Amino acid sequence: MKWYKKYLPTFEKPLSEVDESLIESVKNRLSQIQSDDPEVSVVVIGYNEERRLFSCLWSLSETICKYPFEIIGVDNNSKDRTADVFAKTGVRYYTEYNNSCGYARNRGLEEAKGRYYICIDGDTIYPRDYVQIMTDALKRPGVVAASSLWSYVPDEKFPRYKMFFYELLRDINLFFLSFKRPERSVRGLVFAYHTELGRKVGYRVQIIRGEDGAMAYGLKRYGKIAFVRSRRARPYTCTGTLMADGSAGKAFVTRIVQYFTNLRYYFKKMKDSEFVDQESNLINKGGKK
Repeated sequence: MKWYKKYLPTFEKPLSEVDESLIESVKNRLSQIQSDDPEVSVVVIGYNEERRLFSCLWSLSETICKYPFEIIGVDNNSKDRTADVFAKTGVRYYTEYNNSCGYARNRGLEEAKGRYYICIDGDTIYPRDYVQIMTDALKRPGVVAASSLWSYVPDEKFPRYKMFFYELLRDINLFFLSFKRPERSVRGLVFAYHTELGRKVGYRVQIIRGEDGAMAYGLKRYGKIAFVRSRRARPYTCTGTLMADGSAGKAFVTRIVQYFTNLRYYFKKMKDSEFVDQESNLINKGGKK
């Protein structure tokens, strides 16, 4: 059985349908692995993630890592019971009232105690060695950030056999991008870096998507961005971003076009002046989309 399937019984379920004894068990494990003097901060952000956040925290509760670490949460002013999931599992969390991934991740940076910062998305299930492997990558000489690969939790619309080919093509694309344009191979759900450098750069807050790439672009001025290929550091996330494109076939074609468009990035570096925000990706003042 694939490791992530253990956590699927609670994936996409409201908190009210999760067994109380399981919640208590996860709470106890989380309290046992938390450090008061962490070297690593594992920061979980969530916006309306009540149905997936418990599975995420359940997976993190079984983390095996030789470095002391903390797990903290940021609720991005959710309208559902996201905050209750943090509270019932005993995870220290903060509420960020300005809505955007950038605001939420910046809040996590403010509260993190660890030397290393590992971004975690509340709709994603992580393998037990993930924190260890990502931290090991950050400890390599000259490395300031690290990014890994990820897969999607299969469902009726996006079955595993279809996703295998999509993920294979995407992984090849990200691998080649990681040489000349590492910031374009970074995604927020699989991103880690040195905390102090992250605070220097900061996340952009007025964009809907791309705050992770902008952070990576700022960080690479200080050193190398490592590309982690180990399957032991490969989490599984929901298919929400793919569903935005409609069918599995349409999502596949859309991304094929994007990958061919990205071919030019394999061979050249871009200047700051070449980055232009798309109007559709901007958030209005006050954190409103």
